[in-house]
Amino acid sequence: MTEQPLDRAARYERRFNALFAAYFDSLGATLDAPSFSRFTPDCLDLLRDLSLRGGKRMRVVLLHEAARLVTDEPVEGLDAAALSVELLQTHGLVHDDLIDDSATRRGGATTYYAYRERFPGHPRAALGLTVLAGDLALALSLRVLLDARVPVEVRQAMVEVQTRAAADTFVGQIADLERDFASAVPDDEVLHEVADRKSARYSVLAPLQLGLLAAGEQPAAHEKELRRYARLVGICGQLRDDYLDLFGDAAAMGKPTGTDIREGRRSYTVARLLSAVSGAERAVVEEALGNPACAPETVAAVREIGERRGVADRMRADMREYAEQARLVAEGWRPRWREEAVAFFETLPRWSVERAG
Repeated sequence: MTEQPLDRAARYERRFNALFAAYFDSLGATLDAPSFSRFTPDCLDLLRDLSLRGGKRMRVVLLHEAARLVTDEPVEGLDAAALSVELLQTHGLVHDDLIDDSATRRGGATTYYAYRERFPGHPRAALGLTVLAGDLALALSLRVLLDARVPVEVRQAMVEVQTRAAADTFVGQIADLERDFASAVPDDEVLHEVADRKSARYSVLAPLQLGLLAAGEQPAAHEKELRRYARLVGICGQLRDDYLDLFGDAAAMGKPTGTDIREGRRSYTVARLLSAVSGAERAVVEEALGNPACAPETVAAVREIGERRGVADRMRADMREYAEQARLVAEGWRPRWREEAVAFFETLPRWSVERAG
């Protein structure tokens, strides 16, 4: 019987979680830290804790499925690539939570708040150690590729992929902060550019490129279509996240809605909302926007306005449209690559949209 995509994804997740735990268990012996240092193992413990609280490991799934486009045989280098993409993700989470002053992540304390609790009288130390923890995760994401048992040219290409992905992500984060300072409502092209750089390139494009490289394919030969697919999937994902932030079910998500409203973010939802309202409705939205003390009742009123003005419907339609565009890109990979893996990449965009339904 042919293994179904979701079964494969679950298998990748289980295997990777064991691999990630073993990696952190061995890291203390391979990291060149001073013998007297207590802060270094403490930092590794915090990175381990955050990393192993991971979700569905979709970057790892993308990586393995990208290799399966070429072959269904075991591929050397995928474990190192998987560790690299998830360590880069850990780096991003540590720094994102610091930027956002977030107290919780994945059901536990963020690295920043863990350090604040450890050093209540030394806020600068807590801040500095958080930055350094994120930096260490980034360095480890590259080091694990340098140690990969693959031909030197493949290793060099993998390091280049991750280095470029990291740089693109940092630029995207800067642009994301800049977007929220603008007085004008950002148009879709601005929002797409931020989504592409902030998340799509490291979460979708890099795993695709790494999986193909490990399997012996040259992704540069398919650069344009890989980038287009990754950008479209990234836009779908960001639309979904922004949609759920206002129109989602707080109980199902395990966190309150309205975070983007309270923090004044010019997300896809907020931009569409501001473009759709005027008069008294706009006054309600603008009064809530950027108000950290905004009450749940006010968020509910903003949500009602968005539903009444068709913002929720428009966002669902946009998600379906971009998912279909991504599917068509993947469809064009036939007959160059293996049918079963192509089918996964055709299905992925719509699946991510349906999770927001």
